[in-house]
Amino acid sequence: MSKKFWGLVTGYLILSLLFTSCTDDPQKQAQKKGEEIWFEELLHNYGEIPQNSDGTWSFVFKNLGDKPIVVNRVRTTCGCTVPHWPKEPVEPGEEGKITIKYNTSNTGTFLKSATVYSTAANSPVKLQIKGKVVPEEK
Repeated sequence: MSKKFWGLVTGYLILSLLFTSCTDDPQKQAQKKGEEIWFEELLHNYGEIPQNSDGTWSFVFKNLGDKPIVVNRVRTTCGCTVPHWPKEPVEPGEEGKITIKYNTSNTGTFLKSATVYSTAANSPVKLQIKGKVVPEEK
């Protein structure tokens, strides 16, 4: 292959990477899809977590819309996960948290869901936690 060909390929790759990195902002991508309530993550993996440890995790979200968002309720798949959410409206551009506390008294693997219902256009949003509770060492 000629040097000219490899020069063109290299230039194309560099331009592609620059373009992709400029347009790869997840919040902007979410706005293009019409998402108003945007979560930094939809799945949290605890990995291995000791029995009876603190199983609390907060899912951070941002209001990408142009009016306040109210989180009406959060439904979980079982009583082993307890959700907490902001009761006041989250203003445009502001952040909020949905906190999920998993009961780590039972050992074994788990995958639990919490469905967030709000006034956002993309409601409801499904959040998940997973991991493995390992027995306490004696």
